[in-house]
Amino acid sequence: MPKNEEKICLECGGKIIGRADKKFCSDQCRVAYNNKLNRDETNYMNNVMNLLRKNRRILMELNTTGKTRVSRETLVKKGFDFNYFTSQYKTKDNALYYYCFEQGYLPIENNWYLLVVKKETT
Repeated sequence: MPKNEEKICLECGGKIIGRADKKFCSDQCRVAYNNKLNRDETNYMNNVMNLLRKNRRILMELNTTGKTRVSRETLVKKGFDFNYFTSQYKTKDNALYYYCFEQGYLPIENNWYLLVVKKETT
């Protein structure tokens, strides 16, 4: 780019002063531009995180002792969404635990679940 040609900000269209490779006139414009660019991804991620937090809160509320049996109906009435969890753990006996962060559940017989809390390993 020739030296006498002005560069304009990708966000506001204002004049850019400074380094030749600058794309924005200010930090505010850079942040605003990137926020707009990532809005869809950010909204999706925020929605998923909100669902995971809600699931975790429900498990914590129902599991006050660290190990509790609860019905699927109770979880669903509270708004639990079985499609969202952060990890799975399969035991040697092929029991599959689902976790929302440290709060977990194991499907057992007849639409009942065993709620558990993941032990810290250090």
